[in-house]
Amino acid sequence: MLKKAFWLFGLAVFLLVIFLPGYTKLQELRDKNRELENKIKRVIVENSLLEEEIRFIRSDPVYQEKIIRQKLGVVRKGEIPIKIVP
Repeated sequence: MLKKAFWLFGLAVFLLVIFLPGYTKLQELRDKNRELENKIKRVIVENSLLEEEIRFIRSDPVYQEKIIRQKLGVVRKGEIPIKIVP
């Protein structure tokens, strides 16, 4: 009986040694997959926001002027540009 229990314990340890590294690698890959799926969702949301901003820029002249003034520093004729340095 003791001999049978020893063989059963040995077999369990052997199977554990063989399959445990593969199982941990599988868990790591699942975690990485979840992280990548979350990143894809964030990028999709960011992409839709950028597409919406592009639509605004193409269709709204007031928004175009705002962007041009902020990014490029363009001023209208007769305006005096003033830069405030913090």
